[in-house]
Amino acid sequence: MRKKIILAGLAATAALALTACAGGDPMSSDGDGSKDSSTIIVGSADFSESQLLATIYSHALQNAGVKVEEKLNIGSREVYLQALRDGSIDLLPEYNGYLLSELDPKTSETDRDAIRAQLEEKLAPEGILVLDQAEAENTDVLVVNADVAKQHSLVNISDLQPVAGDLVLAGPAEWKSRHIGLPGLEEVYGLKFKEFKVLDAGGPLTLAALQNGQAQVGDMFSSDPAIGENGLVSLVDDKGLFLPANIIPVIRKDAATDQVKEILNGISAALTTEDLMAMNGKIAAGDDIGAIADDWLDQHKS
Repeated sequence: MRKKIILAGLAATAALALTACAGGDPMSSDGDGSKDSSTIIVGSADFSESQLLATIYSHALQNAGVKVEEKLNIGSREVYLQALRDGSIDLLPEYNGYLLSELDPKTSETDRDAIRAQLEEKLAPEGILVLDQAEAENTDVLVVNADVAKQHSLVNISDLQPVAGDLVLAGPAEWKSRHIGLPGLEEVYGLKFKEFKVLDAGGPLTLAALQNGQAQVGDMFSSDPAIGENGLVSLVDDKGLFLPANIIPVIRKDAATDQVKEILNGISAALTTEDLMAMNGKIAAGDDIGAIADDWLDQHKS
């Protein structure tokens, strides 16, 4: 995997004004309700990794002289996809299999090239493009404490079947209805938990619940360094419920100039899962997301 980002057109665009706006209502418009068509509005979901990836996109574009506005922390996939469709935002980081699952809830596709082809087919009529996917991946994993894993001999998710009724599962509210959540765990694995505790999407609340015994099983993300740092055990998804989740830029066609596509595809070419884990660890330690993004870009520029 190529490790350098080729940011084409730097010299030709260096004189452009650089603009980055953040804060306030993430879906608010300019004062007169209009949108500057020359500005790319970068959005993100409401969790830190998505905000980090969006910031990397934003800063890389700004470094090349592209005018950018940031509208981060928008909300769940259902909310930010609508913002992309209606033009409230132009660009955001996504996860390939999970995006396809939103567009086609019945999908069980695991081939990454096939997933991309289906995404292109479904989004192109809406004027939305998917660019190159990164090697970096961050999918859902079910995790348990080491003592729970040992007590119940848990290695695979299917090993939970005999004991799920005695265990509390922690996860995000969306898991109540998404196939990649409670419905899928019941349909694919036959799991019915004692209780589903609505917390966050692989965040500090879920981690705390696992640590203090409020939950015995939790939804976390595979790129989260907290899994290893806290001695948690990731259960193998032996029946393939969780889809591939490679990071992929998704952008409105009218914002996707050749220069913009080359910059974003360069980021995908360089980004690894190890990079994600390292940067997520810095976020957990309290480092500034903008500084983390700039450090990564500095390490990978030509």
